[in-house]
Amino acid sequence: MKIAHLTSVHPRYDVRIFYKECRSLVRVGHEVHLVVADGKGSEIKEGVCFHDVGCSRGRLARMLRTPSKIYKEAVKVNADIYHIHDPELLPVGYKLKRNGKKVVFDSHEDVPMQILGKPYLNKPSKWLISKLFSAYESWVCSRLDAVVAATPHIRDKFISINPASVAVNNFPMLDELAIIDASWPEKKDQVCYIGSVDKIRGVVEVVEAIQYVSGTTTLAFAGALKNDALAQTLENSKGWVRTKPLGYLDRDGVKATLKESRGGLVTLHPAPNYLEALPVKMFEYMAAGLPVVASDFPLWRNIVEESKCGICVNPLNPEDIARAIDYLIQNPSVAEEMGRNGRQAVEEKYNWLNEERTLVELYQKMV
Repeated sequence: MKIAHLTSVHPRYDVRIFYKECRSLVRVGHEVHLVVADGKGSEIKEGVCFHDVGCSRGRLARMLRTPSKIYKEAVKVNADIYHIHDPELLPVGYKLKRNGKKVVFDSHEDVPMQILGKPYLNKPSKWLISKLFSAYESWVCSRLDAVVAATPHIRDKFISINPASVAVNNFPMLDELAIIDASWPEKKDQVCYIGSVDKIRGVVEVVEAIQYVSGTTTLAFAGALKNDALAQTLENSKGWVRTKPLGYLDRDGVKATLKESRGGLVTLHPAPNYLEALPVKMFEYMAAGLPVVASDFPLWRNIVEESKCGICVNPLNPEDIARAIDYLIQNPSVAEEMGRNGRQAVEEKYNWLNEERTLVELYQKMV
């Protein structure tokens, strides 16, 4: 079966799209194509054939021009199934469907809820844009062949719109971040934050928190600082002197940072679209055997308490975050046990192998 994944927004080596979904499909014998728009050229990597339509400058150009380029390239591929990954590609998916193709929409986020959390929109604008997009998304997805959702919460939203909606959770691959030779006593007095650098993801509070942690514990801070104003805010924080900015890390760099850290921080703000999200980084910390310091949302607390793998905190309170870090540093045997518990939970439940089966079975049913 020939399958084409399409994205205009995500990087070509996106963990969910390339490393998990595309490689899984290659592994079970499908011919897999990935159409991207980053200007880095076409290539074949690990059995996946990349088609690059070029990079558009600016968000407006990307939203107006890139979908048309993606569509033209998708038609050339002539796949049996098309799997689209971005809301702005919904028109592309609908057009392909009208041309008789099988089309899947992969909903990574609850976009209407995400819009409600945009700080730069006033309340009436948030409400109106969210409602309009929700209506459009529902209309298109009801006409597609299936919806793949990144969480059960998102799946439940779509199931009444399209009965062929399944949750393919963004859980980690078992082997990728497994750290077999890690020795807890040899780890640094260090915790880590790895991920996107945005205020809503709690980065300001995380950097501020490290100043309140006793001793000489440092924060390994991995993520690309693209916003100059936010970068200035972080650099002006008293916690910055104990922060090691690592910039963007590839997967090997991520693994090396996890190996030397004593805890992983995932303290997202209580935005509407985060409350029911399954944070990828939390499960990656668990996969690497690290205890987690996580936002105290009901869903997250249930996971952390059931797995006995970390501490939940108020993500808006730097001192609360600091107390959790202090506890992990000052109680290494407890922290190590939490890390083992998290790894065990990933091996038994929160891993990509289980999700891969759901994805493969969905494709089989479609044809």
